[in-house]
Amino acid sequence: MEHGLPPGFGSGMKGTILFAIAIAFSVYQLFVSTYAILPSQVIRALHVGFLCLIASALIANHRATNPLTLTVGWTLGLVGFGTGLYQWIFYNDLILRAGDISQMDFVVGIALIVVVFAISWQMMGPALPLICGGFLAYGLFGQYLPAPFDHRGYSLEQIIEQMSFGTEGIYGVPIAVSATYIFLFVLFGTFLERAGMIQLFNDIALGLFGRARGGPAKVAVFSSALMGTISGSGVANVVTVGQFTIPLMKRFGYSSSFAGGVEATASMGGQLMPPVMGAVAFIMAETIGVPYAAIVKAAIIPAILYFASAFWMVHLEAGKRGLTGIPKDAVPKVLPALRRGWYLLLPLAVLVYLLFAGYTPLFAGAVGLALTVVLILGQSLAAAMGHPMVRLGFWVVVGLVCATFFQLGVLVVVALVLALILGNLVSRGGRATLALCRDGLAEGARQALPVGMACAIVGTVIGVLTLTGTATIFGNWVVSIGKESLALSLLLTIVTSIILGTGIPTIPTYIITASLAAPALLTLGVPLIVSHMFVFYYGIIADLTPPVALAALAAAPIAKASPDAIGWQACRIALAGFLIPVMAVYEPTLMLQQGGEIAAQYGYWVEVAYVTTKACIVIGLLGAIAIGWLFGPLSILERMVAAVAAFLFVAALPSSDLAAFALLAAFLTWHLMQVRRAPASAP
Repeated sequence: MEHGLPPGFGSGMKGTILFAIAIAFSVYQLFVSTYAILPSQVIRALHVGFLCLIASALIANHRATNPLTLTVGWTLGLVGFGTGLYQWIFYNDLILRAGDISQMDFVVGIALIVVVFAISWQMMGPALPLICGGFLAYGLFGQYLPAPFDHRGYSLEQIIEQMSFGTEGIYGVPIAVSATYIFLFVLFGTFLERAGMIQLFNDIALGLFGRARGGPAKVAVFSSALMGTISGSGVANVVTVGQFTIPLMKRFGYSSSFAGGVEATASMGGQLMPPVMGAVAFIMAETIGVPYAAIVKAAIIPAILYFASAFWMVHLEAGKRGLTGIPKDAVPKVLPALRRGWYLLLPLAVLVYLLFAGYTPLFAGAVGLALTVVLILGQSLAAAMGHPMVRLGFWVVVGLVCATFFQLGVLVVVALVLALILGNLVSRGGRATLALCRDGLAEGARQALPVGMACAIVGTVIGVLTLTGTATIFGNWVVSIGKESLALSLLLTIVTSIILGTGIPTIPTYIITASLAAPALLTLGVPLIVSHMFVFYYGIIADLTPPVALAALAAAPIAKASPDAIGWQACRIALAGFLIPVMAVYEPTLMLQQGGEIAAQYGYWVEVAYVTTKACIVIGLLGAIAIGWLFGPLSILERMVAAVAAFLFVAALPSSDLAAFALLAAFLTWHLMQVRRAPASAP
């Protein structure tokens, strides 16, 4: 059976209707993000209702083989939407009878669970629904298990109320974040893409690295890193940037699977790259109760190191294979590209400023999105103005109006957008721009479906863990292991993330593992943000591993290679970054958290620089080990010595650092001598 997010909305009247519903979904989300006139429970319920309706109808429009299956798909979606309306209409009644649901509540609750599981199975495959179904089964029948895995037992009515009503199940924190921050930032990225940001990023990446050794792969990594600043979706990054970079890499000598693996690895890193990180970052901020800006700050160095490791791997692969760069006449120049599109960077700059100035992600995202829409609509009007001074005056007026936003509120921007829409209705080329914005609203809703459905179904896991207290049992087990060895606790957490991540996307991997293991790591002395970032990081790496590697699946048709082959290549390329979060556990300054002895003696930023330098060396050594090449081919013995040096650097003890630097010096000296004695000819 085919899984994944279908392209477009379908043909004919059914596609047109679904397109209109998607626009309505985006308009609804923008409205409730701006005006909080509905209770949070209702906002979450209607969000899930829209997700179910659009996702089920989208799958039916594309995959239905006859009128019956088409009708079943639409009916399933309408039932899901109906459960959201039920929560809205009977909101007060549901509050009054909390803990004693009615027969109708029971039916609606079961319908919601069935619809969410059925649609998730259709969209994401069986792995995640089966795992969540296993947790549901544990909630129902766990009392029959042996201690300590048993619980006191819960009736079907209690399970249904926990899952389908209140804020502990399907309508829990993940959906609350999806209905606010995530959807808004998905729209923000969609509109920036339609404004021409992808072309600008590609031109900058080509201009900077296109001519270097193995230039096309370096362009892919850098372009995906830039794309990651506006989009936290690995799959979206693959299908946008990969359409350009994967064929380019293949044309200049990289194998199909390696080209796909490079793009998959770099695109998945978009979830780590501030300021618009993946959905997990917003869920993390809400879960642990810290500002989103604190998550962004902690992610900066690990994100740079992640992309540096991918960049280093493709550099070594190019050296090993003797690959060249792109000819000079085929590479755009950076400065002209920036002169043409510099204004596209303004929404991103404003977003970064607002986040670090203490504004909420919801406010910052709304302002960034509004500014992007103003730029798109204003650019169309300015292009129709003949004289340069008239255009300059127009942009000055627009800028002054936008500047009053902080004093006069959101109505100023709404009025400005409406005025620009009216202007585009009567200007030359304006209607095409309005169509682009309309399509952006629909596309944003479509892109939000996989994230939203994952947040909905994984809420059942949180509901069961909250109801039964199983997370405490697992956490106590991890803590008991950690008393003997923190390294063993970290290894157990990594294994849990990777096992889960081989079958499900990053969001549920993070939520499940963080619910089970992150509190235990905190108890063992790992800083709060570091413990959650640790789980997040390995959730991303796990998402590259077959059999379910979403980014590899997205890259496969572009690269014309097997998804499994791409997935294994992606794991190999990401290998150099595997130890970054482990280093951060032992040296939290790598995530800009509290300093240690070096900070006390020499200053905080000295320790940050020292720890970052060590991380770069570890990446360099692991990359050389994985590729088998540094300045020339590496022997087995050289790889073993490099591995020992890398391990000593990660050990984070003063004596181990000295030994590691000594071993590094010996390794480099020996390797350079071997290369000079017998220069390797490129294959």
